[in-house]
Amino acid sequence: MSERSHSSSDARPTSSKQKAVWLLAGTAVAFLVAGVVFQLFRATAADAGRDPTEKGEAQTGKASVSGPQRRTGLAGRVNGEPVPWDLVAEECMDRYGKEVLEKIINRTIIYQACREQGIVVSAADVEAEIVKIAQRFNLGAENWFKMLQAERNISPTQYRRDVIWPMLALKALAGENIEVTDEMLQEAFVRDYGEKVKAKLIVLDNLRRAQTVWEKAREEPERFGELAREFSIEPNSRALSGAIPPIRRFSDNKELEKAAFALKEGEISGIVQVGFSRYVIILCEGRTRQIVEYDEVKENLYEHVLESQVQESVARVFSALKEGAEIHNHLTNTSIKGVKTVSGTNQGRVTTAAGTGPSSGRGANSPAVQNP
Repeated sequence: MSERSHSSSDARPTSSKQKAVWLLAGTAVAFLVAGVVFQLFRATAADAGRDPTEKGEAQTGKASVSGPQRRTGLAGRVNGEPVPWDLVAEECMDRYGKEVLEKIINRTIIYQACREQGIVVSAADVEAEIVKIAQRFNLGAENWFKMLQAERNISPTQYRRDVIWPMLALKALAGENIEVTDEMLQEAFVRDYGEKVKAKLIVLDNLRRAQTVWEKAREEPERFGELAREFSIEPNSRALSGAIPPIRRFSDNKELEKAAFALKEGEISGIVQVGFSRYVIILCEGRTRQIVEYDEVKENLYEHVLESQVQESVARVFSALKEGAEIHNHLTNTSIKGVKTVSGTNQGRVTTAAGTGPSSGRGANSPAVQNP
């Protein structure tokens, strides 16, 4: 039930570290929406044993199957008794096979779409993007990698393969026709820096119990925090006597927002249904105030809104690609025969995503992933 909003004390232009966390979180959202954690795709069986980034080759779109060389023979010995690689592989397959296969299927879909469009995302492209991102926060690539490792437990290889390459590939497929309007910027400004409601919350999953708790809260509003600790089902706010981050406008939950902004300081809301079976009671503790001007943060707002629009476009394109794919998963014994979209525009089509074409410096006949 937490709201991603700024209190009056943090409604200032974001620091470098905060911006970095925002960027990481934003990127993650795009791929969560797409329903996939990406790795690089290995285009041909002949290349399966090679590291896609070694020797500077433009093969970032490929993912090695098992490291620098395919493992054979023994994985180890215990008191002289051999432990074969096949045994390790079999157990890994039993535990993680379905999950890994799903990832391979998803990245194969991306690779095939890139191949159809003649899109190449090279190792050099990936490195340039990493440098560009790091520079936004006045960091070198090496320090950026250290922060990723410390904050997100992501290694440089994982970051290249699981985040940057698929992000660049899907951005290229989505095209560059992204519009950021003044209305979007104003909405983002109100959401991030405008007035918010300071509140406490009790969350319940039963309407009858919500009615009982609401009556107690109305009779003894000074016990609201105590009631939250006793009855709320939301663990984070319950531990804080119902305290939550200030509720902002243009939030993800319109009903909660509407009820909160209708309250005056000290007032308790009625029972507000949020979602299918969640009921909340709000205690208004006042309002935060806007402490920055629009022009002070316009540049940052533009970057955030643009990134959000790109992410939504990327998610739509990937969703359309997957819906149009024919997939046979023999581990789960499932098959999906997708239907490619045919419409008057290119947006969301499997064969031609909106605005997609060979990027600058990439030939129209180039393969999606260059072979050595």
